[in-house]
Amino acid sequence: MAITIIGYRGTGKTTVGALLAQRLGWSFVDTDPEVERLAGKSIAEIFAEHGEPHFRHLETSVLSEQLARGQIVVSTGGGAILSDSNREAMKQAGPVVWLTADVHVIADRISRDPASQSRRPSLSGSDPVSEIQEVLSRRLSLYNDAAGIIVATDHRTPDSIVDEIMIRLPESTLSAR
Repeated sequence: MAITIIGYRGTGKTTVGALLAQRLGWSFVDTDPEVERLAGKSIAEIFAEHGEPHFRHLETSVLSEQLARGQIVVSTGGGAILSDSNREAMKQAGPVVWLTADVHVIADRISRDPASQSRRPSLSGSDPVSEIQEVLSRRLSLYNDAAGIIVATDHRTPDSIVDEIMIRLPESTLSAR
């Protein structure tokens, strides 16, 4: 059993995922640092040197490996849902939680996170708000397809978000603890 946390970057996937895992007594992994560890370079360097398809291949490999572990909360990169096989693997592994936030909240969070700016490439070259709107509009149906639980994170504490997720998790997930 795995719980997968999906959503655009800046929606709180890593923070919420780690806290959720702690509450459940499960393992936690964020796939982006695992991809970087596997490649020996940052996501921005992977994109620049090898392109997005190579990054997506590494991401799928890491995701598959982690979902197979059991009793784990997996925080994915924002684009992990682009692959049909990734979305299916997430759903087969257990509940998928989509964290959402308003475009301006996301832009503000990303602007205040130096690691997000330096490690991840721009996907469109547009200003941040326009890029977020553009990318989100392309991904909304894919997030929706993958998610069984949708939680808005705007102006909320990580604890309150995890409280909501815990309430909304299926009983079979909680009994797997």
